[in-house]
Amino acid sequence: MNTEAGLRINKYLSERGLCSRREADSWVAAGRVAVNGVVATLGTRVLPTDEVAVDGVVAGDPSRHVYLALHKPLGIECTTDQRVAHNIVDFVAHRERVFPVGRLDKDSEGLILMTNNGDIVNLLLRRENRHEKEYIVTVDRPVTDEFLAGMAKGVQILDTMTAPCEVERVAKNVFRIVLTQGLNRQIRRMCDVFGYTVRRLVRVRFVNIKLEGLEPGRWRNLTHAELVGLVPQLFEAKQLAPAP
Repeated sequence: MNTEAGLRINKYLSERGLCSRREADSWVAAGRVAVNGVVATLGTRVLPTDEVAVDGVVAGDPSRHVYLALHKPLGIECTTDQRVAHNIVDFVAHRERVFPVGRLDKDSEGLILMTNNGDIVNLLLRRENRHEKEYIVTVDRPVTDEFLAGMAKGVQILDTMTAPCEVERVAKNVFRIVLTQGLNRQIRRMCDVFGYTVRRLVRVRFVNIKLEGLEPGRWRNLTHAELVGLVPQLFEAKQLAPAP
């Protein structure tokens, strides 16, 4: 085990498509990762000659980068823990080990991105990047102008005020909302403040990637043009390339 040279353990695991850096940190903290037979710590660095194992299984060579758009149906859990029933990893059953970018609740549906590149996950989930996520939401009673204005202005939930957002009526009981935050069950909690109950919640867009044309339960590879629009600082410079 090396604490001065080599890659940090979380970067090493993410580059091998096992998880995001954040998830790697939790694995290390839980004592699931070992380097050369010694339980790793958050400060551990890995040399090319080191043997890294997760839950006793040796991590292999870095896999090709994969970037997917999935139409997550209801009932699928956005977890990489394959001990959980209906987890998203087993549902997709990709030949590479892919994991979700962020999450959608079990009782929500729609677009979620999946990849085996932990570095891009960190870029996409950084709060300061304010990436847009668009949803179509059906509630239990008619949407009023007061409700729309209140949602757009910001709502006090989870000991914080949500950021101003774009909200508009789509139908009598349906509205569209565009968020740049990712608070836990944010839309449901915001609606609850105004006495509304969410009946259906569908994410239809993540930045420039759209759900349109993708049937529930199906996934597709992102195109290079979509990746350039999603993370231009990486793909315009051709620092990363998706698997063919």
